Amino acid sequence: MSVAIAARRSRLGWLTADIAHGPLPALLVGLTVLTGVVDAVSILALGRVFVANMTGNVAFVGFALAGAAGFSLAASLAALAGFVAGARAGGRLIGRYGRDRALLLAVGCSVELVFVAAAVIVTAASGSVLSAGGRDAVAAVLAVGAGIQNAVARRLAVPDLTTTVLTMTLTGLAADATGDSKLNATLSRRLLAVVAMLAGAVAGGVLVLNASATAALAVGAALLTAVTVAAALTTRHPASWRAQP
Repeated sequence: MSVAIAARRSRLGWLTADIAHGPLPALLVGLTVLTGVVDAVSILALGRVFVANMTGNVAFVGFALAGAAGFSLAASLAALAGFVAGARAGGRLIGRYGRDRALLLAVGCSVELVFVAAAVIVTAASGSVLSAGGRDAVAAVLAVGAGIQNAVARRLAVPDLTTTVLTMTLTGLAADATGDSKLNATLSRRLLAVVAMLAGAVAGGVLVLNASATAALAVGAALLTAVTVAAALTTRHPASWRAQP
């Protein structure tokens, strides 16, 4: 193994073998990519609605109430309601599995996968054009999954990997860019979170614009399946990072 490769692996060790968080950073990066995909679908195919970013969604509700064209009040409210319901469900999962971070992530991803799969089925059954009611239903279903994801990620408390919101991540990335070598791993994590969200949005956008919303959601479901399986595998081995700090 060359010195360069060894050094690179050392710098990225926090991603898969972090002492405090184990493989959680890598798995949460996967969920961040998923967020980019589902929000690409929701914005481009469901009528300008966020299903994972509720800050933007609340603003969209305001735009719709103000009478701005192109914004669906029903879809935005459906997504808000779905997200709150999902976060509440995530809270129940935390109450039951929250002491074991590996198990919590595995169960949370499994439940979220059910909702993403349901969205795939609804969009596939609707053909090339979703009705207004169908768009609202898909937005609500995806938002339930995002609410669960957000609640679980919040409980896991891996710094800079919320999986759904990048505002504070970008703030920290810029504000802490002082050249201090001790911050390199932290800055790398923040940058990777931004890149992951961007990659998911690009992939989701390309699929929606050139194939279909169903294709984009199917890719999202496949990614979530991979994360779910990987999370389930981590529950087989005891480790100190599994305990909630």
